[in-house]
Amino acid sequence: MSKRTRSFSRRSLLIGAGGALTALGLGRLQMPDQLKTLLNLTAKQGAEKMPVLFIGHGNPMNAIQENPFTQSLAQLGSDIAVPKAILVISAHWLSAGTWVTRMEKPRTIHDFYGFPQELFDMQYPAPGNPELAKQIQELARTPKIHGDDSAWGLDHGTWAVLRNMYPKADIPVLQLSIDMSEPGSFHFELGQTLKKLREQGVLIVGSGNIVHNLRRANWDKPLQGEDWAIEFDEWVKAKLLARDFKALTDDFAKNIAGRLSVPTPDHYWPMLYVLGAADEKDELAFQFEGYDMGSISMRGFSFGKKG
Repeated sequence: MSKRTRSFSRRSLLIGAGGALTALGLGRLQMPDQLKTLLNLTAKQGAEKMPVLFIGHGNPMNAIQENPFTQSLAQLGSDIAVPKAILVISAHWLSAGTWVTRMEKPRTIHDFYGFPQELFDMQYPAPGNPELAKQIQELARTPKIHGDDSAWGLDHGTWAVLRNMYPKADIPVLQLSIDMSEPGSFHFELGQTLKKLREQGVLIVGSGNIVHNLRRANWDKPLQGEDWAIEFDEWVKAKLLARDFKALTDDFAKNIAGRLSVPTPDHYWPMLYVLGAADEKDELAFQFEGYDMGSISMRGFSFGKKG
C-alpha cells in the first residue's frame, strides 16, 4: 500500500440519521395490513439455503486492487450458489433506529476521501428489491425496521466487497443500518430474526472488521498486526470455534486487547448479525486471515458454506 494514500477512509458517521430520514418523511411509513397475507417467509421452491458471511473489508482500495484478500472474495463468490438477493449489514451505515434500503436503484456512495480518482469513479449499479425490503420490515416487527426510499444506497462497506464477489452487479442488493444506541445483544437477536431469509435464497453479509482502530494504524506495518490485535483476533477465532457466541456478544471489551481492538463497536457489530443468523448445525469456515497496518484484522468467515 502506497504511503501516498495516508488519508485513510474515515467511517461515514450517520449517528442521528434516523432523525434525518424522519425529517424527510420516511419515519411515517407503515406496513399495510393486507401485505400480511401476501408474505410467505418459508423456503421458496427452487431457492437454495444460503450461507451467512462475515467479511473483514479493510481499506477501500481493495475495490480496485488485486491481492490475496480480493482473490479470496472472488473465489468465495464462485464457490457458493448464486443468491436471489443480498442483504448487507455494513459498518458504514450507522443510524438512530434500524433502516433497510428499499429503493429500486440504490446509488453508489463514495463515503471516503483522499483516495485516487479511479475509486471515486467506481460505480456498482446493482438493483434493489423493494418487495424484499417490505418483507424484512414485516419479518422484524420488534424492533420496527424503517424503510429508506431515497436517503442511503450502497456504501463502500458493501460495494467494495461485492464488486470482487459479483462484478456484474446483477444481483439485487439491500443494506440494513446499525442502530448505534443498542447493545450487542440487540444486534445478535436481530440477526436471529433475519435468519429466515436464508431459506429464501438471500445471502446475509456482515461487513466490518474484528479489529479496527485507525487511531493506532501504523503505515510501516502493512499486512502485519500489533501484538494486541493478534491477541484479540485469535480470541475471537477461538470463541467462534467453540460456538461461544455469548462471549463474543458480551465480553469483547473486558481486557486491554479487546478495548484497543474495538474502540468503537461500529465495525464489530456486523459480526453479531452473522452469529445470530447462523444455524447450530452450520459448518464454520475461515475464508481469510490476515492483518493490515498493525490495527486492522482482515479475518473473514462463513457459516453454512457447502464445499
